[in-house]
Amino acid sequence: MLLIFLSTVLITGASKGIGRATAKVFANAGWDLLLTSRSEDDLEGLINEFQNKKIKVFCKSIDLIDSQNITEGISELIEYGFVPSVLINNAGVAWTGDLLSMPLEKWEWIMQINLTSIFQICAEVVPAMREKGGLVINVSSHASRNVFPQWGAYCVSKAALASFTKCLAEEERKNFIRACTLTLGSVNSSLWDTDSVGIQFDRNSMLSVDQVASELLHLASQPNNQIIEDITLMPASGAM
Repeated sequence: MLLIFLSTVLITGASKGIGRATAKVFANAGWDLLLTSRSEDDLEGLINEFQNKKIKVFCKSIDLIDSQNITEGISELIEYGFVPSVLINNAGVAWTGDLLSMPLEKWEWIMQINLTSIFQICAEVVPAMREKGGLVINVSSHASRNVFPQWGAYCVSKAALASFTKCLAEEERKNFIRACTLTLGSVNSSLWDTDSVGIQFDRNSMLSVDQVASELLHLASQPNNQIIEDITLMPASGAM
Protein backbone atom coordinates (compact mmCIF):
# COMPACT_ATOMS: atom_id res chain seq x y z
CA MET A 1 0.00 0.00 0.00
CA LEU A 2 1.30 3.44 -0.91
CA LEU A 3 1.75 5.64 2.16
CA ILE A 4 1.44 9.34 1.44
CA PHE A 5 2.98 11.83 3.83
CA LEU A 6 1.38 15.25 3.96
CA SER A 7 3.23 18.43 3.07
CA THR A 8 1.05 21.54 3.39
CA VAL A 9 -0.19 22.80 6.75
CA LEU A 10 -2.58 25.55 7.81
CA ILE A 11 -1.89 26.82 11.34
CA THR A 12 -4.14 29.20 13.27
CA GLY A 13 -2.75 31.47 15.97
CA ALA A 14 0.59 31.26 14.17
CA SER A 15 2.21 34.51 15.26
CA LYS A 16 2.85 33.71 18.94
CA GLY A 17 3.48 30.89 21.39
CA ILE A 18 2.68 27.37 20.25
CA GLY A 19 1.59 28.53 16.80
CA ARG A 20 4.82 30.38 16.08
CA ALA A 21 6.97 27.49 17.31
CA THR A 22 4.90 25.09 15.22
CA ALA A 23 5.30 27.16 12.07
CA LYS A 24 9.08 27.11 12.54
CA VAL A 25 9.23 23.35 13.16
CA PHE A 26 7.15 22.60 10.07
CA ALA A 27 9.18 25.05 7.96
CA ASN A 28 12.41 23.35 9.03
CA ALA A 29 10.87 20.02 8.01
CA GLY A 30 10.13 21.39 4.52
CA TRP A 31 6.39 21.88 4.77
CA ASP A 32 4.59 24.66 2.88
CA LEU A 33 2.75 26.99 5.25
CA LEU A 34 -0.62 28.73 5.38
CA LEU A 35 -0.62 30.92 8.49
CA THR A 36 -3.34 32.91 10.25
CA SER A 37 -3.27 35.25 13.21
CA ARG A 38 -5.07 38.37 14.35
CA SER A 39 -1.87 40.46 14.10
CA GLU A 40 -0.75 41.11 10.53
CA ASP A 41 2.50 42.72 11.71
CA ASP A 42 3.46 39.66 13.75
CA LEU A 43 2.70 37.39 10.81
CA GLU A 44 4.87 39.45 8.47
CA GLY A 45 7.72 39.31 10.98
CA LEU A 46 7.41 35.53 11.12
CA ILE A 47 7.37 35.19 7.34
CA ASN A 48 10.64 37.13 7.12
CA GLU A 49 12.29 34.32 9.05
CA PHE A 50 11.44 31.87 6.25
CA GLN A 51 12.87 33.83 3.33
CA ASN A 52 15.89 31.56 2.92
CA LYS A 53 13.88 28.35 3.04
CA LYS A 54 12.68 26.59 -0.10
CA ILE A 55 9.04 26.54 0.95
CA LYS A 56 5.87 28.42 0.07
CA VAL A 57 4.44 30.64 2.80
CA PHE A 58 1.14 32.52 2.68
CA CYS A 59 -0.54 34.37 5.52
CA LYS A 60 -3.83 36.07 6.29
CA SER A 61 -4.79 38.24 9.24
CA ILE A 62 -8.03 36.80 10.65
CA ASP A 63 -9.80 37.90 13.83
CA LEU A 64 -11.50 34.74 15.13
CA ILE A 65 -14.03 36.73 17.15
CA ASP A 66 -15.53 37.96 13.87
CA SER A 67 -17.47 35.11 12.25
CA GLN A 68 -17.72 36.86 8.90
CA ASN A 69 -13.99 37.59 8.91
CA ILE A 70 -13.28 33.86 9.41
CA THR A 71 -15.32 32.75 6.41
CA GLU A 72 -13.85 35.35 4.07
CA GLY A 73 -10.29 35.07 5.39
CA ILE A 74 -9.99 31.29 5.19
CA SER A 75 -11.53 31.29 1.72
CA GLU A 76 -9.00 33.88 0.54
CA LEU A 77 -6.10 31.99 2.12
CA ILE A 78 -6.98 28.77 0.31
CA GLU A 79 -7.41 30.67 -2.95
CA TYR A 80 -3.71 31.56 -2.87
CA GLY A 81 -3.22 28.35 -4.78
CA PHE A 82 -3.21 25.18 -2.71
CA VAL A 83 -5.39 23.36 -0.20
CA PRO A 84 -3.82 22.36 3.14
CA SER A 85 -3.32 18.66 3.67
CA VAL A 86 -3.13 19.25 7.43
CA LEU A 87 -5.15 21.78 9.43
CA ILE A 88 -3.94 22.67 12.93
CA ASN A 89 -6.51 24.58 14.97
CA ASN A 90 -4.19 26.02 17.59
CA ALA A 91 -5.60 29.45 18.46
CA GLY A 92 -7.28 29.64 21.85
CA VAL A 93 -8.03 31.92 24.80
CA ALA A 94 -8.80 31.61 28.51
CA TRP A 95 -10.49 33.59 31.24
CA THR A 96 -10.14 32.99 34.97
CA GLY A 97 -12.75 33.79 37.59
CA ASP A 98 -15.89 32.38 39.19
CA LEU A 99 -18.05 30.69 36.57
CA LEU A 100 -21.42 32.25 37.39
CA SER A 101 -20.06 35.77 37.85
CA MET A 102 -18.42 35.66 34.45
CA PRO A 103 -19.69 38.41 32.12
CA LEU A 104 -21.80 36.98 29.30
CA GLU A 105 -19.63 38.67 26.68
CA LYS A 106 -16.56 36.86 28.05
CA TRP A 107 -18.39 33.51 27.93
CA GLU A 108 -19.37 34.17 24.31
CA TRP A 109 -15.82 35.30 23.48
CA ILE A 110 -14.27 32.06 24.78
CA MET A 111 -16.85 29.85 23.08
CA GLN A 112 -16.44 31.70 19.79
CA ILE A 113 -12.66 31.40 19.68
CA ASN A 114 -12.15 28.00 21.35
CA LEU A 115 -15.05 26.20 19.68
CA THR A 116 -17.23 28.02 17.15
CA SER A 117 -14.33 29.43 15.13
CA ILE A 118 -12.92 25.91 14.79
CA PHE A 119 -16.28 24.70 13.48
CA GLN A 120 -16.24 27.59 10.98
CA ILE A 121 -12.67 26.95 9.86
CA CYS A 122 -13.32 23.24 9.40
CA ALA A 123 -16.47 24.04 7.43
CA GLU A 124 -14.33 26.06 5.00
CA VAL A 125 -11.25 23.82 4.82
CA VAL A 126 -12.45 20.22 5.13
CA PRO A 127 -14.67 20.16 2.01
CA ALA A 128 -11.68 21.34 -0.02
CA MET A 129 -9.56 18.55 1.51
CA ARG A 130 -11.91 15.74 0.50
CA GLU A 131 -10.53 15.26 -3.00
CA LYS A 132 -7.13 14.13 -1.72
CA GLY A 133 -7.84 13.44 1.95
CA GLY A 134 -6.45 15.30 4.93
CA LEU A 135 -5.89 15.56 8.65
CA VAL A 136 -7.39 17.96 11.22
CA ILE A 137 -5.49 18.40 14.49
CA ASN A 138 -7.31 20.31 17.22
CA VAL A 139 -5.18 21.54 20.10
CA SER A 140 -7.05 20.72 23.29
CA SER A 141 -6.32 20.69 27.01
CA HIS A 142 -6.48 18.30 29.94
CA ALA A 143 -9.10 20.78 31.15
CA SER A 144 -11.39 18.96 28.71
CA ARG A 145 -11.36 15.97 31.10
CA ASN A 146 -10.88 17.63 34.48
CA VAL A 147 -12.50 20.36 36.56
CA PHE A 148 -10.42 23.34 37.65
CA PRO A 149 -11.96 26.09 39.79
CA GLN A 150 -11.77 29.52 38.14
CA TRP A 151 -11.37 27.89 34.72
CA GLY A 152 -14.99 26.81 34.17
CA ALA A 153 -15.66 28.31 30.73
CA TYR A 154 -12.27 27.14 29.46
CA CYS A 155 -12.98 23.59 30.68
CA VAL A 156 -16.38 23.61 28.97
CA SER A 157 -15.00 24.93 25.69
CA LYS A 158 -12.24 22.31 25.55
CA ALA A 159 -14.60 19.46 26.51
CA ALA A 160 -16.88 20.53 23.67
CA LEU A 161 -13.91 20.72 21.31
CA ALA A 162 -12.91 17.14 22.15
CA SER A 163 -16.45 15.97 21.36
CA PHE A 164 -16.55 18.02 18.16
CA THR A 165 -13.31 16.39 17.00
CA LYS A 166 -14.68 12.87 17.54
CA CYS A 167 -17.91 13.72 15.68
CA LEU A 168 -15.94 15.26 12.82
CA ALA A 169 -13.71 12.21 12.53
CA GLU A 170 -16.67 9.85 12.40
CA GLU A 171 -18.62 11.85 9.82
CA GLU A 172 -15.64 12.51 7.54
CA ARG A 173 -14.13 9.02 7.67
CA LYS A 174 -15.88 8.14 4.39
CA ASN A 175 -14.20 11.16 2.78
CA PHE A 176 -10.69 10.09 3.86
CA ILE A 177 -10.50 12.96 6.36
CA ARG A 178 -8.98 12.13 9.74
CA ALA A 179 -9.31 14.22 12.90
CA CYS A 180 -7.51 14.04 16.22
CA THR A 181 -6.63 16.06 19.30
CA LEU A 182 -3.40 16.97 21.00
CA THR A 183 -4.38 17.24 24.67
CA LEU A 184 -1.99 19.43 26.63
CA GLY A 185 -1.11 20.09 30.22
CA SER A 186 0.26 23.50 31.16
CA VAL A 187 2.46 25.06 28.49
CA ASN A 188 4.78 28.03 29.00
CA SER A 189 3.13 30.11 26.30
CA SER A 190 1.87 33.64 25.74
CA LEU A 191 -1.53 32.63 27.18
CA TRP A 192 -0.19 33.40 30.66
CA ASP A 193 0.67 36.96 29.64
CA THR A 194 -2.89 37.90 28.65
CA ASP A 195 -5.07 40.18 30.76
CA SER A 196 -7.86 37.59 30.88
CA VAL A 197 -5.77 35.07 32.85
CA GLY A 198 -5.31 36.17 36.44
CA ILE A 199 -3.74 33.00 37.84
CA GLN A 200 -0.02 32.25 37.68
CA PHE A 201 1.96 29.07 38.26
CA ASP A 202 5.63 28.11 38.08
CA ARG A 203 6.20 28.43 34.35
CA ASN A 204 9.57 26.68 34.57
CA SER A 205 7.71 23.44 35.33
CA MET A 206 5.53 23.68 32.25
CA LEU A 207 5.95 22.16 28.81
CA SER A 208 7.78 24.33 26.30
CA VAL A 209 6.17 25.50 23.08
CA ASP A 210 8.92 23.65 21.20
CA GLN A 211 7.92 20.36 22.80
CA VAL A 212 4.34 20.93 21.69
CA ALA A 213 5.41 21.90 18.17
CA SER A 214 7.45 18.71 17.83
CA GLU A 215 4.46 16.61 18.88
CA LEU A 216 2.26 18.39 16.34
CA LEU A 217 4.77 17.53 13.61
CA HIS A 218 4.70 13.92 14.79
CA LEU A 219 0.91 13.80 14.50
CA ALA A 220 0.95 15.52 11.12
CA SER A 221 3.54 13.11 9.71
CA GLN A 222 1.44 9.98 10.17
CA PRO A 223 0.94 7.84 7.07
CA ASN A 224 -2.54 8.20 5.66
CA ASN A 225 -3.56 4.66 6.62
CA GLN A 226 -3.45 5.35 10.38
CA ILE A 227 -4.74 7.83 12.92
CA ILE A 228 -3.56 8.58 16.44
CA GLU A 229 -6.87 9.78 17.83
CA ASP A 230 -5.36 11.65 20.75
CA ILE A 231 -2.02 12.25 22.40
CA THR A 232 -1.92 13.63 25.94
CA LEU A 233 1.24 15.58 26.68
CA MET A 234 1.76 16.59 30.31
CA PRO A 235 4.58 18.17 32.31
CA ALA A 236 6.43 15.58 34.37
CA SER A 237 5.47 17.61 37.45
CA GLY A 238 1.80 16.92 36.74
CA ALA A 239 -1.19 19.25 36.57
CA MET A 240 -0.67 22.76 37.86
